Amino acid sequence: MTAAVPLGTSGVPVTRLSLGTAALGNLYAPVSEEQARGAVDAAWDAGIRYFDTAPHYGLGLSERRLGAALRDRPRAAYTLSTKVGRLLVPGGPGGRDAAGGFAVPADRRRVWDFSADGVRRSLAESLERLGLDRVDVVYLHDPDDHTRQALREGYPALERLRAEGAVGAIGVGMNQPGTPARFLRETDIDAVLLAGRYTLLDDGGARELLPQAAARGRAVVIGGVFNSGLLADPRPGAAFDYRPAPDAVLARALRLKEVTARHGVPLRAAALRFPLAHPAVACVLAGGRSAAEVRDARAMLDTPVPAALWEDLRAEGLLAWHLPTPEGAPGPDCP
Repeated sequence: MTAAVPLGTSGVPVTRLSLGTAALGNLYAPVSEEQARGAVDAAWDAGIRYFDTAPHYGLGLSERRLGAALRDRPRAAYTLSTKVGRLLVPGGPGGRDAAGGFAVPADRRRVWDFSADGVRRSLAESLERLGLDRVDVVYLHDPDDHTRQALREGYPALERLRAEGAVGAIGVGMNQPGTPARFLRETDIDAVLLAGRYTLLDDGGARELLPQAAARGRAVVIGGVFNSGLLADPRPGAAFDYRPAPDAVLARALRLKEVTARHGVPLRAAALRFPLAHPAVACVLAGGRSAAEVRDARAMLDTPVPAALWEDLRAEGLLAWHLPTPEGAPGPDCP
């Protein structure tokens, strides 16, 4: 099993390498039932025991597939998180879910709802899709334009669920660090799931969110470590934050790859290992569309990354001096 750590002060265990399951909801392209099951089985065989999903992923398809793949596993042996804030209701536009980014029939539509009733209804419907009687962690999902309702109604509902023992930990999951930092200041959440904002290409989460989480004893789960794939395979046409990478970002990714290659280390390995050095980071979520991709993530995490690699990244202006790295201390010019 990969190393397990508690999610903040909640006591809920998460493995340092965990599985994000947006791909199981047919993100961008179809994934077969066999592939989806194979990805979860490979994660289990690799020692992964924390799995994250959401209703948003494939209009519930990710939850259904993940629940089916875990159903015969001992429930006490793994941690599972899902999210609230989008209800799935009948009457979608038809066709494919192009607006959502998932290759599934758009037979339902997403309705934003961070009310207390919406939170409880969303969780109940997730449990039905998962075929489980509980989840361990629940995140408020992307409340960017609904922050007031999420703070005043959604968060208190999650706090009550935690107090009742219905869930073990609560938090917020977003693609930007500003609003989660506000939740850390104003609420008693256990964790933040931050996607794409603490990576080798974007360290925005390190400015306020990560130091604040560390100071308060809260955990941060890092998703999107490859920034939608660019750090996995930098090339023209690769995606960055769900759209084609701008030329300047692609050029930076290619420079990162050049440095890691000089040390005989795949860029994927450095990208996976980098966030784990921060004291606030509990784990990284690696997505996988297949067993092969999941096995590769485990292999990359196990790949040694020499301290000299991080030093070279700093020397070439590709990594800020003050950011912690898995091997070696920050450079002498660290502010």
